[in-house]
Order: sequence, then C-alpha cells, then structure tokens
Amino acid sequence: MIIDHRTYTFLPGTLKRWLAKYETEGLPIQKKYLGEFLGLFTTEVGNLHQVVFMWGYESMGDREQRRAKMETDPEWQKFIEEIWSMGIIQAQEIKFLRPASFSPLK
Repeated sequence: MIIDHRTYTFLPGTLKRWLAKYETEGLPIQKKYLGEFLGLFTTEVGNLHQVVFMWGYESMGDREQRRAKMETDPEWQKFIEEIWSMGIIQAQEIKFLRPASFSPLK
C-alpha cells in the first residue's frame, strides 16, 4: 500500500465553505474512482486553516490509473474549476507514504 497524503492550506475564514462543497460534491466523485478513503482531517493547533487528506492505493500505478480516470469525468472537471476559481487555496503539499512493516495500515 501507498498513502497519498495531501495538505491544503486555505485563506482564513474560507475552510468551512470549502468543506461543505467538498463533502457534497467533490468527495462523492472521488469515492467513485480513487482508492481507499482513509480520512480527511482539519488542523486545530499549529498551522491553521488546513485540511489533510489520506487515500490508500495498492501501488503508484494503481493511483495513477485511478486519478487519470477521475480527471476525465466532466463532474470532476467542473468541481475542480469551481474550487480553483474561488481563489481560496493558498498552498498544496503532496507526499507519498509507505507503511512500515509493523504499521496497522498495510
């Protein structure tokens, strides 16, 4: 398994609006295509105005194939266009994590 770990930083005061849109529009589309949804988390202390996503995949190839299919979906394209046009995302950081042999997630 590999974990796609994404951190998005939002402008102050915009996170709740984005969360509502993502929950009702973005997440249902992603669940149709992507691997195992491990969770979405918001920050309470430290770097505020952030969300962290984690999606599990069998391999990098699995991830690439799934994301390529999703990116051709007109609903996903519309969602992404609307999100970027809102101008509320300040930064995006992507990491790929591999669980250690003794990790509960494998």
